[in-house]
Amino acid sequence: MATPKKSTPFNPEFCHNEREVESKLIVTYLLPALGYSINSWQQEIKFNRFRLDFLADASQGIDYTTGVVFEAKHPDKQLNEHIEQLEHYMIDLQITYGLLTNGKEIRIYQNIDNKIQLIFHCFGYGVENKINEINALIGKDTLVNRNHQKLKPTKGSVNMKTIAVYHNKGGVGKTTTVVNLAATFSKAGKKVLVIDLDSQANTTFATGLVNFGDEEKDNLKDSYVYHLLKSRKSFSISEVARTSRFSSHEIDVIPSHILLMKQENELNELKYVQGQLIKKLEAVKDKYDIVLIDTPPSLNLYAGLALITADYLIIPSDLKPFANEGLDNVREFIDENNEFREMLNRPPIQVLGVLPTKVSTNAKFVAGTLQKRMALIPQRYQFEVMETIIFERDDLAKCVEQNLQVGEMEVADPRSILDFKSSAKSVAEFQQLAQEILQKIGVY
Repeated sequence: MATPKKSTPFNPEFCHNEREVESKLIVTYLLPALGYSINSWQQEIKFNRFRLDFLADASQGIDYTTGVVFEAKHPDKQLNEHIEQLEHYMIDLQITYGLLTNGKEIRIYQNIDNKIQLIFHCFGYGVENKINEINALIGKDTLVNRNHQKLKPTKGSVNMKTIAVYHNKGGVGKTTTVVNLAATFSKAGKKVLVIDLDSQANTTFATGLVNFGDEEKDNLKDSYVYHLLKSRKSFSISEVARTSRFSSHEIDVIPSHILLMKQENELNELKYVQGQLIKKLEAVKDKYDIVLIDTPPSLNLYAGLALITADYLIIPSDLKPFANEGLDNVREFIDENNEFREMLNRPPIQVLGVLPTKVSTNAKFVAGTLQKRMALIPQRYQFEVMETIIFERDDLAKCVEQNLQVGEMEVADPRSILDFKSSAKSVAEFQQLAQEILQKIGVY
């Protein structure tokens, strides 16, 4: 557990305004003393409709609900006047702990059953003598250990959540969303399985599984998603899944293959195929926390299987007119496959929303055209638009184009954005997306 520097005790007399409370108490003293490195807290973070002064996170950018919101006030302000504001933050965002301070006084509140309760109080003078008590409540190590205990699976519990990423329009960022979201979840400690149901096999490539240059070196064609769907008794998920190498944190992938396109008619003739993926996922429900399914940009069998199998659906879209017009087809396709789900005694798929992807970073576009396009989605197509926006950035494109020199050969060596450039703005966007998803599906 981190301990403060004894040589520089905090003196509230040196704080003359709110900014100095932030810089001298929170940034310089409290955050380091509580074990939060510069990479584990954010300042002036926009979270839904709120803008928080600080959010310290013990879960590597994924489960903000287990973090701590720090709110600083002017030294002349009475903290009682700002309790209601902190309460809104903690309850609306389901954040567990909040620290409120004006430099002279420090209070810590806990969200217990949507009621915030004061659990600690001290004065700014002599806070160094109270830091061990504060650490025991909201220190990074404390929250990590507490969260690990909370996340230990109960025997027989079913926690696995399956999410399909689908749009019948191509080129909208489905694969980019799937692979980087998988890496983000995995880095946060989730056990992740990715299923590639697209015969173009872009996800299979982007996760580093396509390592052959000719047909003789094809090591996928004898065991990929087709075999999983066709065989009722063999080719389990554990047998077909391969450990990917595009992420520093382990992710299992069910690969696809270009041959899948030719095998659609064959699989269509099999009456049991609609429930096949559901059945095989049931066998590994205790092995994975999150299953992500990449889909073809079509209205075919494979896209339908994803919508029948998944619990939730994300619809990535660049929000351009052609993609937006395709949302009518997506809506009809969802309704059609919900009928199949009903036949299998499954509830309708839950649509998490349209995810804006490949969005231009042009400030004028973001402030004007983008806002109009986002507003149009619920009005015209009755889909919610997700809070997170994935912008079109060079780093996001380059990370899957990496190559490795092996002797005289150049071999594809794709990387997740987290591994390619951890400081990239896209990393923060995918962390925000992962958090938004976890909140919506009730996983903390």
